[in-house]
Amino acid sequence: MVKNDFNSDICYMDNQLLNHLQLGKSLSASDQGVILDAFEHRTYKEGATLFQSDHICRQLFFVCKGILRILVQNENGHEVTHFFTSENRFCTILNSFINQVIAHETIQAACDAEVLCIDRAALMELYEQYPALKTAIDQSIQKTLLEKINTRNAYLGYDSSERYRLFLERQPDIASRVPLGDIASYLGITPQSLSRIRRKH
Repeated sequence: MVKNDFNSDICYMDNQLLNHLQLGKSLSASDQGVILDAFEHRTYKEGATLFQSDHICRQLFFVCKGILRILVQNENGHEVTHFFTSENRFCTILNSFINQVIAHETIQAACDAEVLCIDRAALMELYEQYPALKTAIDQSIQKTLLEKINTRNAYLGYDSSERYRLFLERQPDIASRVPLGDIASYLGITPQSLSRIRRKH
């Protein structure tokens, strides 16, 4: 019974990826199977690290369930959340992944998460075999990057209370699922101040 549930979950995650990439018309079922076989199904508990800073990022993650966060350590040793990435989006440390340089960012699970993961070398091989896959993933990553930039820019120039109000308005799915400390570091507010702000909303 457990095995059937597990296989069902894998099938659902595979379908998520295929539906997101919209490659059904350009690739055969056999080709789609080759692509899916290159991805590994992984499950992470809240707070688990998918990628640690000070290494070269060689993995691309597709979020099937949950939320990932990209964070850095500031000069005082405190975590600063740069971005959240939720379902049906790719996540990696882009500059490190593309240029194979050391990354300063870490990727963590902001809540329990299920992802599909592929190594860069395997992805490059798939790109050579299926150019349509590269186009689809590049477009998805660019769209997600623009979303992140636009969202972050929306908070500029506002005080703490307004930033939190905008956060609830623009990212309610994240607000309800990630720890308070992660939200505070994302908005540039201390947890204590955010607790006071939340009581007023």
